Amino acid sequence: MTETNLAPDDVDSAAQAPYFLRDETRFVPNQIARGGWGPSLSGHVVGGLLGWAVERAVDDPELQPARLTVDLPAPVALEPMEVRTTVHHDRRRLRLVEVVLTQHGAPVARGSALFLRRGPQPEGRVWSPNPQMPPLPIEDGAQPTLFMRTYGWGTELQNRDPEWVDPSGPKYTWLHETRSLIDDEPLSPFTRAAMAADITASLANWGTNGLQFINADYTLTLSRLPEGPNIGMASLTHYSHDGVATGSAVLVDCKGPIGSGVSVAIAHSGFRPTQVNPTNE
Repeated sequence: MTETNLAPDDVDSAAQAPYFLRDETRFVPNQIARGGWGPSLSGHVVGGLLGWAVERAVDDPELQPARLTVDLPAPVALEPMEVRTTVHHDRRRLRLVEVVLTQHGAPVARGSALFLRRGPQPEGRVWSPNPQMPPLPIEDGAQPTLFMRTYGWGTELQNRDPEWVDPSGPKYTWLHETRSLIDDEPLSPFTRAAMAADITASLANWGTNGLQFINADYTLTLSRLPEGPNIGMASLTHYSHDGVATGSAVLVDCKGPIGSGVSVAIAHSGFRPTQVNPTNE
């Protein structure tokens, strides 16, 4: 694991910086948006911007953002980018929105979102697994990272409770995004969920040798929007053959499950999670 050693004042400054600054029609990423796979943007920042864009294309509060698929076909450089959205279907019970991020005129990431109209809930019960999440920590600064306040269980990285350590078992995390995505705009619940869902690949694909698969895309599904700043995730499945992996995780908030994440990934080494050392040691 590599560390970025910052003095306390630098840590406070980094925690306050947004991922993007708006420059007329362009979005300019800060260095804080860099991911763990090299000199490119973190997938959760890219997914957050795509989610932010599709949400702005829907002005009906009764339309529930039910699905967001994020395609990551190429590294997104730490350079200005433009966002284009298109509404493909606008019907009484659904709206389908596409968004494209471009750099130097070429697409570098795409998103597709489906919004469904809320209505009466059918009676009866349908089986679903009930994830048992570790308790949400209440203290601040337990494991500061450049991206978000992250609490993790099940790996040697960011593990908080020896009872939950099992490198070959399921992985769990509680996430609290501590910075804004664009300028000083507050994060919407949907954008917060879109950013968290990128972690599906890390949870589902983390094994005894760490993270050996890089995200090619991910899909977020939501039955409702999250409440509160914390989103929990529990890995559900991992299947991989010949260097191709699929994985899934359940997303929860303080009240229970809200949806799921699915990731498709390809074998790749070189993941270097970046961590702030606030004591500069």
